[in-house]
Amino acid sequence: MSLFKQLLIAIFVFMLIIFSGSFIVNLESSREQYNNQLLSHAQDAATALGLSLTPHVDDPAMIELMVSSIFDSGYYDAIRVIDQASGKTILERTASLSVPEVPAWFVALVDVSAQPAEATIMRGWQQAARVEVVSNPVFAIKRLWQSTLANLLWMLACSAVCILAGAALLRRQLRPLDYMVKQSQAITRREYLTQIDLPKTPELRRVVEAMNLMVTKLKTLFEDQAEHSERLHNEAYLDSQTGVANRRAFDLQMQTRLSDEESSSGYLLLLRIQDLGGLNQRFGGPHTDNLLRHIADMMNVVKNQHANADSIVARIRGGEFALLCPGITHNEMLNLQHSLHQQLASFYATGMSDMNPVAYTGMVPFSHGDSPQSLFVQADRALMEAETHTTHQTNVLPVVDTLTATEDQHLWFTRLENALSKEQFQLFFQPVVRCQNTQEIIHYKVLSRIIDEEGNSITAGRFLPWIHRFGWSQRLDQVMLSLTLKQLKSYPGSLALSLSGNSLANEATIRQLLTPLKLNPQLAGRLILELDENQLPEPEQMELFIKSLNQYGCGLGLQHFGSRFDMIGHLSQWGLAYLKIDSTYIRHIDIENDKRLFIYVLHSATNNIDLPLIAERVETAGELRVLQEVGIYGAMGQLLGEPAPF
Repeated sequence: MSLFKQLLIAIFVFMLIIFSGSFIVNLESSREQYNNQLLSHAQDAATALGLSLTPHVDDPAMIELMVSSIFDSGYYDAIRVIDQASGKTILERTASLSVPEVPAWFVALVDVSAQPAEATIMRGWQQAARVEVVSNPVFAIKRLWQSTLANLLWMLACSAVCILAGAALLRRQLRPLDYMVKQSQAITRREYLTQIDLPKTPELRRVVEAMNLMVTKLKTLFEDQAEHSERLHNEAYLDSQTGVANRRAFDLQMQTRLSDEESSSGYLLLLRIQDLGGLNQRFGGPHTDNLLRHIADMMNVVKNQHANADSIVARIRGGEFALLCPGITHNEMLNLQHSLHQQLASFYATGMSDMNPVAYTGMVPFSHGDSPQSLFVQADRALMEAETHTTHQTNVLPVVDTLTATEDQHLWFTRLENALSKEQFQLFFQPVVRCQNTQEIIHYKVLSRIIDEEGNSITAGRFLPWIHRFGWSQRLDQVMLSLTLKQLKSYPGSLALSLSGNSLANEATIRQLLTPLKLNPQLAGRLILELDENQLPEPEQMELFIKSLNQYGCGLGLQHFGSRFDMIGHLSQWGLAYLKIDSTYIRHIDIENDKRLFIYVLHSATNNIDLPLIAERVETAGELRVLQEVGIYGAMGQLLGEPAPF
């Protein structure tokens, strides 16, 4: 029972005790008072009647007349005139003892009885007779009943007012405790709330201040850990001069792309600044550093305009930059390269470089299974050819564009339109297991495949770029969500499904996407929706999306985490089910100690907010062993189970 209810009951019991005590005291006092009044009333009547009858003791008619007049004028139960010598009743008048409008139980409870009194009738100096008068308690009982009712109504009104006032006061005084409950629940959701309005009650004020202090300490501890993790990440994987990724981070991303069959094909572009050493001598180090930063910023802007969100810009050495663009066609890459050429020309026009062109570019396509070293050799050869022919760019390598040359756009449009309209997607499921016990499955990750005209299975890495290009990301998410919910009807465990950030563009798309969850509330609790860290919506849409998921009881996870450490401070507010670490930081973690240190610090930061970590693409026993030593919650990858249908 809540404290609020206990206090209300205590107030009610207290008022009941007060009323009961007051009733008993008043009843006893009134009963004694009425008994005395009845006795006095009877005695006065007997005395007056005895004196009045003395002169007429031998006149029966006068005796009857006087007795009747006294009996009829007051509340008497009986009046008797008794012969003193013989003890015979000379005259008797009686009335029935009935109390109208008063319950019998009350009459028995108050026990106000008739009070007898007597007086002597004299004949000269002799006692001739005696008169007995018994007063009737009806009037007293009625008055006592009326006063008791009035007292009861007054006490009930006072009790109701006191209980309502006490309830309002208690609710107000206990409001800080309710907020403390919200604070505790928020901590379990990795949120940190502080109570600004402190209660005036000293005891509650101290408790609230202590709770606020604890929440502030936890928040500070998490923020310090998050800042430390971000600092380590920046030192290890960012170029300190330009703020973009360094060669190490770029190599990791490239290896991940080339080794994952789920990844899309795309293009690698190299940009080399002309005569960087000469620029440094002619203009000085600060000017050259400024040029490098401007080129890095320019490449980021062009990348955001022409490439996907999972593309990466890196400074790989000196004046050489690299741009990895998965899921982009040959024509789109040419447009990107042309935009780079225009921006580089503006640097020469503004005097940031005295070399024209400022830099050369070269690009080569890549796909799953290519060698990183081979790609760099081809890209470097393209750069050398561009420099030799004194052009800004070159695209003359005899390579095949795997996205446009061999697969017609019309064919993809027809193929995907048919698959989406008929929901002809194959569901594959990859197990996600606990690191400490790989036989225990946490959930299955849902992956999609389609079947081409020859009956071959096509992975998502090949058709997802076309889905995004046609603007059908939301349609795909709706189809996959529908198919996943159907699968949950026959599978008792939990499933995780990735969503595109385009499906969360506004409130209408979010509501439309999550309609199946509203229709299947019993299944929503076993579904976890995942977002890519590079495709997160605006804060307003993110807040609305999280609120909707909490309403339906559906979980939320973040996958491919690792490149946006600036957002780690927001993780405590989202109530995530887990965080999936990008495979870039898992690959060869048993060999590269800096990765192990980075994962350890990340685990320490998220452990403070009880946020589980899951490692992606664990492929060797050594990697799994390190994850177990660090204390990572879960893992997925080829070592632990390949994607397969149920």
